[in-house]
Amino acid sequence: MSVIPEVKCRRCGESFSALRSRCPNCGTRRVAQSGRTPATTPGTVKGTAAYERAETNTKWQMIFGLILVAAVILAVIVMVTVRPDGLDNPGTTGQGTIAAPTPTPTPNPGTSMVIETRPTPTPTPKPKPENVKVFFFEDEKEEFTEAVGESVKLKAVAYPVDQFPDAKFKWSVNDESVIKLTVSEDTKECEVLCLKHQPGGVTLTVECNGVARQVKVYTKN
Repeated sequence: MSVIPEVKCRRCGESFSALRSRCPNCGTRRVAQSGRTPATTPGTVKGTAAYERAETNTKWQMIFGLILVAAVILAVIVMVTVRPDGLDNPGTTGQGTIAAPTPTPTPNPGTSMVIETRPTPTPTPKPKPENVKVFFFEDEKEEFTEAVGESVKLKAVAYPVDQFPDAKFKWSVNDESVIKLTVSEDTKECEVLCLKHQPGGVTLTVECNGVARQVKVYTKN
């Protein structure tokens, strides 16, 4: 057994004699270990003021840690109890808060409720023509004579013409047994057929928007 202690190289791990200053394997210089004992800090020595302060700080750190853990546990319990969709309580909203009901206004018994109605719009009156004339071809007619079985085509015009280009007319006769009327689709023309002789004739009326024109029709055999 060798009395000379051996040391291990700090780089390659090879053991060699402590008398050597370098490792024979890799040549790394051996570092001698310090024999000094590290000094103790005041906070680790019982009975000192630093030790008392360290103990107090440790206690407060433990208390704060317990409070923090309790707060986290309480928050988890609240999140689990109150569902975010509000289905656990029909009176809660989606955020878990209770929605306050909307108060219904109560009418004062001493007052009467007045319901406002919109005024009925006044219809715009239709414009009336200044005059209505009846024509047989290009001739204006206020009266004419027609034989039994004869047919005459008349045309009505409302004046001013440029203001009533699409005027509608109503044709009528005071005795339909004497005169038969056949009105065109646009009501501007009318075919007048004499059915029989009538002494004194009959009256033909053409009306447009409240303005009328009468034409006397005499008959003969």
